[in-house]
Amino acid sequence: MLYGIAAATTALLLAAVLTALLRVPALRLGIADRRRQRPVPLFGGVAVVLATCAVAVTVDRTGVAPLGSGVGELLVAGGGVAAIGLIADVRRIKTRVVVIGTTIAAAYVVPYDETGLPAGLLAVCWIVFVTVGFKALDHADGLAGTVGVVTAFGVGACAAAEVMDGLAVLLSVLAAALTGFLMHNWPPARVGLGACGSLFTGFLLAASAVYTRAGYGLAPSAGVLFALTAVASADVLLVVLSRRLAGRGLLRGGPDHLGHRLRRLGLTPQGATVLLGIGAFAGVLVGVLVHMGWTAESGVYWVGAGALVVVLILLRIPVYGLRRPPATQTSTQVRGQLRVRNG
Repeated sequence: MLYGIAAATTALLLAAVLTALLRVPALRLGIADRRRQRPVPLFGGVAVVLATCAVAVTVDRTGVAPLGSGVGELLVAGGGVAAIGLIADVRRIKTRVVVIGTTIAAAYVVPYDETGLPAGLLAVCWIVFVTVGFKALDHADGLAGTVGVVTAFGVGACAAAEVMDGLAVLLSVLAAALTGFLMHNWPPARVGLGACGSLFTGFLLAASAVYTRAGYGLAPSAGVLFALTAVASADVLLVVLSRRLAGRGLLRGGPDHLGHRLRRLGLTPQGATVLLGIGAFAGVLVGVLVHMGWTAESGVYWVGAGALVVVLILLRIPVYGLRRPPATQTSTQVRGQLRVRNG
């Protein structure tokens, strides 16, 4: 226990320091998110990845907190996904490249001997879904980090219940690194997580959750896994439904995520992040209680129903601008306005 606390504290401090140090190089290199009112450097994710991997490898190699079988492979695969994300931050790459790379990494870490091949393939799809979902959560300051911390503690509790001590240590280190990063990312953010950090976080959390549920029934596991990642899943569902209903391409960006819609309701950036963090905590709490057998499996249905209600309500909030009228119509309107002004 003491070694785990020391490792987490080290990861927190290291991530906080690295995030501050990497901010200036990212600005000078122009690696920033320009979708917001001001450029936000995107090397915060690099700091989270470096801090998590450095501390986890150190405690494993020194024997202080051995990660155990399978966890090392999980960390290597997560590093590969983070590398893909870093390339996406530095230069634009197509979404399908990110999805293909994440799929390969997920297929590498799924424990097929415990899940079986059919369930293992479903697990691969789910890992990719959650990983992309966490990337999408990086649309608002502090959101991906906050949800990541809450989810890491929840999945870590499930791992501890399964006596997967090495996996629990890794998740506590990840949660601590994200906390150190959040010192610089809380609204208004000075540093962004970027694709590197968000993909790394989503992949580790999703794959770790699959590890903890390996050997359980498919339907109960699906419910628990959804509850642990309810916010990220709801955001993906909201965006897909919104863009399909509006006739927009699924890969065409827009202010249509959870955080964007809550802002349109009048919430501050901090308020939207806190509210979604509370939602993530509620889902994670139900998932952990069901996994440990402390509450009925029907609890996950309430999480699913609540997420669906939220999605349907937020779908009613207009987020897309009016389509630009044809040129002839615009010209006619301009001439009409000129006649009115000239009287």
